[in-house]
Amino acid sequence: MPKKVKMNCIKDVLQSQGRTQTWLAEQIDKSYVIVTNYCNNNAQPSIAILRVIAKTLDVDVRELLVPTKK
Repeated sequence: MPKKVKMNCIKDVLQSQGRTQTWLAEQIDKSYVIVTNYCNNNAQPSIAILRVIAKTLDVDVRELLVPTKK
């Protein structure tokens, strides 16, 4: 089974802001299960949803993504 690749940092940003996945789910009108899957990198949000999450968390969308280059 291939190793799961971390593609987003949504969970990290939530933790740094002291916010919960439940809070984010309510703010973006998604179920807790969907947001948990995003946070655990089991599923990835569409670019449109990623932009909504970034706006909700008041961060640049790039802060929610794992960089591909250093």
